[in-house]
Formats: sequence, structure tokens, C-alpha cells
Amino acid sequence: MNLPSQIIVGFIAFIHLYILWLEMFAWTTRAKKVFKTIPEDQFEKTKVMAANQGLYNGFLAAGLIWSLFILDANWSKNVALFFLICVLVAGIYGAMTVSKRILFVQAVPAIFGILSLIL
Repeated sequence: MNLPSQIIVGFIAFIHLYILWLEMFAWTTRAKKVFKTIPEDQFEKTKVMAANQGLYNGFLAAGLIWSLFILDANWSKNVALFFLICVLVAGIYGAMTVSKRILFVQAVPAIFGILSLIL
């Protein structure tokens, strides 16, 4: 995997680590400032659901980080591509079902990552 692709993959992994932290550990505190469309009384009620979503984001980050440590260039690229496609699908689904903002936070960076790998 080339350096620009590694930077993009690393950035996307960082985004998903942040989402993990926000949804798993800061849902009832910091997340209220990020997810302004959710009524404040819903954060405590949805804490377990958010933690579950955070865990999935952590798995996406783990896969992307793993791809950066694979020495075989072709295998590294393919693992990164798989996880970027997962991020893209999650971003599109989130944009369709929750908020259009998710398209820009998850799907658009994933598209840049995918393009950097295949071009």
C-alpha cells in the first residue's frame, strides 16, 4: 500500500476510534454536544445501544489498523479495501436511515480511501 493510501486509511481508522470512544465511553457526556438532534433525555436510555454501535466502529478501526501492519503489499491493500468497503456501506446506510451527515463523516472518506487503493 502506498503512503497516501496509508495516511487516508490511518485517518479513517482514527475517525472510527473517536466514534468508538464517543459511543462507548462518552455517550451521556460529550456525545450530547456532537449529536445535537437527539433529545437530551434519550442519551441515558440509549447508552447500551450506542455502546454496541461503538464496538462495531472499533472493529472497523481494528481492521483498518491491521491492514497498515501487513507486510505483503497485495494482502495489505486487499484487507484495507475490505474494511473501507464496510465503512462505505455503513456510511451509506447511516446516511439513509439516521442522518445525511454520516455520509460525509464515514462514506466520503471511505470513497477517497478506496480510490487511493485502486488508482
